[in-house]
Amino acid sequence: MSTVSIRAHAIARRFDDEQAVAGVDLEIRAGEIVALVGLNGAGKSTLMRLLLGMLRPDGGGAEVLDCPVAVADRAVWSRVGHLIETPPRYGELTVAESVYSAARLQGWDRGSARVATAATIADLELEHWQHRATRTLSLGNRQRLGIAMALVHRPDVLVLDEPSNSLDPLGVVRVRQLLRMRASEDGVAVLVSSQHLDEVARMADRILLLHHGRILGGLDPHGADVEHQFFQRILEADQAEQRPR
Repeated sequence: MSTVSIRAHAIARRFDDEQAVAGVDLEIRAGEIVALVGLNGAGKSTLMRLLLGMLRPDGGGAEVLDCPVAVADRAVWSRVGHLIETPPRYGELTVAESVYSAARLQGWDRGSARVATAATIADLELEHWQHRATRTLSLGNRQRLGIAMALVHRPDVLVLDEPSNSLDPLGVVRVRQLLRMRASEDGVAVLVSSQHLDEVARMADRILLLHHGRILGGLDPHGADVEHQFFQRILEADQAEQRPR
């Protein structure tokens, strides 16, 4: 049986009078790609931040690599890669310097970091821009850079918020292929959020639907019409909430 790399149990978070995440349970195993989908404001980014320790939950908790997130140390986080919302970048650094710095910050020595940087830049097809200052990059190439910085240290867990955002079709396909390879060959546990249902259906082993901070259940990535499943499940949930109790 594969190892559970990410686990949440009844995790919850409120902002003022709004319940952003409402008692979510989930498990993601090594070598598995799980997609988190939902309408804008469903709580996807908040849930990811909770799983990464960027926010404290109001209830429940989470574990990453068998360690409670609340007490996870550098040794745990060095095995995690993430890209949440805005790609990290330092405008004065080149692409290569940015990726190299990400590897060094994760504890890699200079020689290993240089090798990993070259390989990751090639994986994301950023060679043409590797000596360019990051402030000059297009939105799509900034996104590729953010993914490269999340991947360079060969993490065991990847949490990516809208990884295909701003990518052109070739970039979308390349990122999909790379994530599938990392999951199948390296056993990386991958959690991605996306608004692009067709794309996650091609990539994910499982799709979880988040609505008003709750998991409504799974969508079949191999089903005939994922978009229909998505809207039908949301409609049913909204109708159920409106019925008299």
